[in-house]
Amino acid sequence: MLELISEHACFKGVQQFYSHHSETIGLPMRFSVFLPPQAREGKVPALFCLAGLTCTEETFMIKAGAQRSAAQRGLILVTPDTSPRGANLPGEADSWDFGVGAGFYLDATEAPWNKHYRMYSYVLELYELIVRKFPVLPSSIGITGHSMGGHGALILALRNPNLFKTVSAFAPICAPSKCPWGIKAFTAYLGGEQESWQKYDASALMEQKHAPFPNGILIDQGLGDKFLPDQLFPHVFEAACQTAQQPLELRRHAEYDHGYYFISTFIEEHIRFHHQKLGEIVR
Repeated sequence: MLELISEHACFKGVQQFYSHHSETIGLPMRFSVFLPPQAREGKVPALFCLAGLTCTEETFMIKAGAQRSAAQRGLILVTPDTSPRGANLPGEADSWDFGVGAGFYLDATEAPWNKHYRMYSYVLELYELIVRKFPVLPSSIGITGHSMGGHGALILALRNPNLFKTVSAFAPICAPSKCPWGIKAFTAYLGGEQESWQKYDASALMEQKHAPFPNGILIDQGLGDKFLPDQLFPHVFEAACQTAQQPLELRRHAEYDHGYYFISTFIEEHIRFHHQKLGEIVR
């Protein structure tokens, strides 16, 4: 059952925040939805927006500045939380890059995390809920994300191209099996057997495919991002795309860092990318 927490008029549409009980997580979860004015007249395309470490379902909606462009183009925006809340597991709140606010969009297999930390399956559960309860065109849904959420967007799209027809990302963690953030999370959530990590590693997944998104993938990366050298590895994903013959527009921007000032600068172009490509698919 959906509980509407709050709603706010926004660019002639409405920004809403919801709570519901998740069967996948086994706990209450929150998510946000922006409904453009066109959604009052009928079903429209949608874009899932996955946030990064320490964020919530509010962060993207408050900071990215996406609603204006989404309202102009008639695009629903959907943002889930970044982890379960209230699991009360030992150590889940000890680090900013693991546990609460850091679910890494995977399904944990290691105890005690495997009971609630199932964010990969939760996004798919939320997908089904959004299609049932909101005026969304099921054949016209894309996904984007930032940092950890960029990692989530890439793996969810690569593993579910029948559901997510377009994909983009801002400063994604492109090869989590190789970086400290990913190694820490994967070891705790999935165990030490690195073979099991590959299905949550976008670069490893891409190497096994052949042009899964022929209409292209868009990634923006700031060159002033302090996490670029050690955590993000866009060049690894770029090489994987070349192997897979996957069209990729990887735009590198001087001076821009890892935060939402960077995202807000280029979000309109991502909204336009998804709206255009989703429109082409529908036609």
